[in-house]
Amino acid sequence: MAQIVILGAGIAGHTSAMVLARKLKNTDHQVVVISPKPTWNWVPSNIWVGTGRMPREEVVFELAPLYEKHGIDFRQAAATAIYPEGSQDNPRPQVEFTYTDPAHNGQTDRVDFDYLINATGPKLNFAATPGLGPDEGYTQSVCTDEHAEECGREFMSAVERMRNGERLRFVIGMGAGTCTCQGAAFEFTFNTEHELREHGVRDKAEIVYLSNEPELGDLGVNGMKFKQEGYFTSSQLWTESIFRERGVKSICSVAVREVEPGKVKYEDLDGEMHELDFDFAMLLPPFTGIPIKAFDKNGEDITDVVFNPAGFMKVDADYTPKPFEEWRAADWPKTYQNPTYGNMFAVGIAFAPPHAISRPQKTPNGTMIAPAPPRTGQPSGTMAAVVADSIVRRLEDPNAPLGEASMGEVGAICDASTGANLLSGSAAAMVMYPVIPDETVYPETGRHPRLTHGEIGLFGHWIKLMYHYLFIYKAKAKPGWHLLPE
Repeated sequence: MAQIVILGAGIAGHTSAMVLARKLKNTDHQVVVISPKPTWNWVPSNIWVGTGRMPREEVVFELAPLYEKHGIDFRQAAATAIYPEGSQDNPRPQVEFTYTDPAHNGQTDRVDFDYLINATGPKLNFAATPGLGPDEGYTQSVCTDEHAEECGREFMSAVERMRNGERLRFVIGMGAGTCTCQGAAFEFTFNTEHELREHGVRDKAEIVYLSNEPELGDLGVNGMKFKQEGYFTSSQLWTESIFRERGVKSICSVAVREVEPGKVKYEDLDGEMHELDFDFAMLLPPFTGIPIKAFDKNGEDITDVVFNPAGFMKVDADYTPKPFEEWRAADWPKTYQNPTYGNMFAVGIAFAPPHAISRPQKTPNGTMIAPAPPRTGQPSGTMAAVVADSIVRRLEDPNAPLGEASMGEVGAICDASTGANLLSGSAAAMVMYPVIPDETVYPETGRHPRLTHGEIGLFGHWIKLMYHYLFIYKAKAKPGWHLLPE
């Protein structure tokens, strides 16, 4: 009997768990999921919770009953250490963890593994910017369902203030120079604009989008170029038009350095410092890896062998240092296997990317203004399913080839909400193929010029809403769930 341990139960971890449970049903193999939260969260819909459009209960569900039904051993706990070579008193590889559930909170334990999938997702590094975040700072977040619920309360409070005659400034965007998830900030910006119109107070609001992107439409993926009606256009022109139409201001190529009550301090690319007052701010934090240590069989610290300095697990990527111009799509991982320990994999945000997709920039003061590469959503689910399939094959044949899902070879569909209403809502529907630009294959644009495209309209909102219900249906393993694509 083999034991497969999955760290994390987000989009990537939950996908791996359900694929393995289905394909290993009626076998002696055991799937174990270790995750500190009792619930699964459909994160893409948090933006609707954060604007008061949707209650938190509609984006989460309890994991324990579902996992029990499908024979998955669920430990509500946070992984703290990996022993990939075992220990002196136990030769099997192990994970050490600390329980977070009320019945065992604070207790530590270990579980053996034959295969490990690291799908922990990110640590929300609010501490990178003084004053950032809802817990100890002065800004809101939609990164978790709890944060989104609090954000929604603050948003509706701001709406009420405007109904009483106040004029307010909303600042939305990235809370540091190295943030990712620009798409989420974009969505929240335009859902804010839409909801303020729905509430009849848009004329009393100024909305400012504050981003580390070099230009609008970059989205951390170096933008997109595609053919539309026979002509090449770009995501920059397409995005700028949305900002103009909705009357939203933008400030790009900046790094937020500090947040004070009602004030954001940021540095521009020239190294100049600026201040921007706000009444409501939703600024996303930079990500690091979840802090997990690694030890060899003698108890020696090998964390730097397994993880990069930011805490993301090393996989089969080319991490050789080189100038940005020399990086290629082929440098990105294909199998997500750890190069030192072949029975360990990392998927989603948990794996260490080899380089940025957007061109990094640095101010004269040495401050990095460089969007980190996104690894969420559809790519997370795709790579998680492929890794799960690889493990199933390896259980049958230890020499079976591993499946591949390089972001340099697969596409992604992104449907960015710009207003939630069945009659007047809209969304920006975008397709990237491949996710990582590859000029060696597509010299004109880096991506397929026709398969890469974008449209905005009411139909996009219908699709976004359909995704909300279909992916929660899939995550709950309802009848036929496995037939729905990642």
